[in-house]
Amino acid sequence: MSSRTIRALAFATAAVLASTALAACGSDDETPAAAGSGTAEAETIRLGYFPNITHAPALVGVNKGFFAEALGSTKLEEKTFNAGPAAIEALFSGAIDATYIGPNPAINGWSESKGQALKIVAGSTSGGAGLVVKEGINTPADLKGKKIATPQLGNTQDVALRAWLKQNGLNADKQGGGDVSVLPQDNATALQAFAQGAIDGAWVPEPNLSRLILESKGKLLVDEKTLWPNGEFVTTHLIVSQEFLKKYPGTVKKLIQGHVKSVKFIETSNAEAQTAANAQIEKLSGKALKPEILESAFKNLKFTHDPIASSLYTSAKNAESVDLLDPVDLKGIYDLTLLNEVLKAEGQSAVSDAAA
Repeated sequence: MSSRTIRALAFATAAVLASTALAACGSDDETPAAAGSGTAEAETIRLGYFPNITHAPALVGVNKGFFAEALGSTKLEEKTFNAGPAAIEALFSGAIDATYIGPNPAINGWSESKGQALKIVAGSTSGGAGLVVKEGINTPADLKGKKIATPQLGNTQDVALRAWLKQNGLNADKQGGGDVSVLPQDNATALQAFAQGAIDGAWVPEPNLSRLILESKGKLLVDEKTLWPNGEFVTTHLIVSQEFLKKYPGTVKKLIQGHVKSVKFIETSNAEAQTAANAQIEKLSGKALKPEILESAFKNLKFTHDPIASSLYTSAKNAESVDLLDPVDLKGIYDLTLLNEVLKAEGQSAVSDAAA
């Protein structure tokens, strides 16, 4: 691992990484097979996701039984996580076979495994992130000397904040110094810190963005949608272990069928989908979101099977520009073969992994 790679993003030991890469490759000169080359199915698939509205297609798919129905005789085992690096480490170690995750952890997982550990097989969520600040902060210049939280060093929102600061002539180092003090911390801590005045703002995803505004009277300084073409950028997508994809393409295809059905349900039955997602969050965390927070978060998010690939490549460049990622070749990170087969069967348009 190079000196520029963040220690906090080291997802597994070298031994685990090496064994995973070998398992995925089979041998040094063997290229992982593309999806769709067979119909083999697994007895069990272990699926990771977060108890968070940005993972609503997973929450709804589990709660409404869409995955179980699509998978048929294959047993679904759910595993929940609170941070992308933990999910990637679980994928690396073989503890899970697939997971919903943000773009930057997936990019880092691809980089750390030298393109051997995972494939992005479908999009899930776009939007729903931004910078919320206290009153009196109206421009980027007003942030100088201020303390801003992000969910985790090197995570998707952390990269977005640091890249935006740099584009506006402000610097922030990984130790919390610079023009703006960026303080990575879990979302619950950031919510409390903002309410108490210990920080001046936070770049966070939903539903925490809505909570900062509605519960703590924060002000939205930057809606991240405004920084992207057509207001679309990947917040969450679905990744699968290359080893599992190679062995059980039939199971992965059925998982994607359940995922597509879940996304469609959110589009066509939004109120019922909100209820299902919130019920699953309450089941997992013991506490449901307040109705006004739930509604606000859903309005700020777009759920889509399109991975919005162009935004992933830009996110990687942004991470490189702020020294959170060594240059990485992302060619091959997507395998949308099975997704496009499912979409074609349903009369929907194919999606692309093109950079632009």
